[in-house]
Amino acid sequence: MLVPITWPCFCSMDLTFVFPCLNEENTLGDCVRAVRNVLDCAASGLEYEIVVADNGSSDRSVEIAREMGARVIKVDQRGYGAALNGGIKEAAGRYVMFADADATYCYEDALDLYERAVKQGADMAIASRMTGNIEGGAMPFLHRHLGTPVLTALINRLFGGHLSDCNSGFRCILKAAYDRWNIRSTGMEFASELLIKALKDKAVIVEISSGLRCGPADRLAHLRTWRDGMRHLLFIISERPQIFEFSGLMLAVMSTLLQILAFIVGPVNILGLNIFDLHSKIILLLSGLAGVQFYVFSCVLYVKGGGSARRVTRKVIDLDEGALFFLLIISLFVQAMVVAVIFVMWMWSGFGGLDMLNSLVLAGHLLSGLGVLAIGLLGVHVLKRI
Repeated sequence: MLVPITWPCFCSMDLTFVFPCLNEENTLGDCVRAVRNVLDCAASGLEYEIVVADNGSSDRSVEIAREMGARVIKVDQRGYGAALNGGIKEAAGRYVMFADADATYCYEDALDLYERAVKQGADMAIASRMTGNIEGGAMPFLHRHLGTPVLTALINRLFGGHLSDCNSGFRCILKAAYDRWNIRSTGMEFASELLIKALKDKAVIVEISSGLRCGPADRLAHLRTWRDGMRHLLFIISERPQIFEFSGLMLAVMSTLLQILAFIVGPVNILGLNIFDLHSKIILLLSGLAGVQFYVFSCVLYVKGGGSARRVTRKVIDLDEGALFFLLIISLFVQAMVVAVIFVMWMWSGFGGLDMLNSLVLAGHLLSGLGVLAIGLLGVHVLKRI
């Protein structure tokens, strides 16, 4: 039995390997052993430690970790990201490497991953599963062909990356850089936040080809596909509010102008296409509402995460509360008046048919857009004070 090793947190060493852990007694020992075998082979006598960030295990994981000579860090806050963050914060190494403790990663690549990071002066090195060998059944079809490729492409497009695997949980990072990035995610979206913060910081990121193995058949996976995929997506878009700001403004303005034009000129036949009739107007109405909703969402993202908003958006976000009050009152009053006018005209017609559709679509477009904006800004101002 190995004697437990306890390194003081102020000690300086080359590398800390962190395993996030929640009830991994069946695989943790093999993972720690695999990492030791490869790191002990370093020609220069690599000075390293292995840290197990325990996230509340109720099995023998903690006992096994200590038997294997790993330093155990207790992390009370639940979540994959919380466990990793706790372990990385307590790491004594100049570089910090981490991987899941479920025996699915190619731990024999640990030394190559570390040496690539050091040799190229990288802030982060990633062991890409997508460019390596993925065993049959090791990665679900949706993860391999939809989730990871789409999220990776989105991060590359929005933040200027050149990555192949944004969801790899096997990485090596410079601890000084990690401390600078101020990572906060507690769940699986930790992986996306780490990449995005690094890309926004113009960090040097490199990849090596690795792979993925099948884990134990009886292991309960911590990843929940749709929930965690959505959490990744939400974090990604939260870091780029400009997308919703620009698209929302353009959609709202253009659809409103076209709606007004449709009201003025009426149905028009162009090249055999009948446009500006009822169906076109309904589409413009829905487009306008979607545009206002996108725009308000961008305002929420700016308030929540900051960023450089356009001047008009900054003025909208900083709208005086008194002006917001009157905007709400005017919006509700005008809507109520339109309803009252319609009811009176309907009553005058003996509650028969009314031919007001053209006017009502335009009024509905303008008033619903104004109403959604007013209520949305009310939410924005509440959020500013939380």
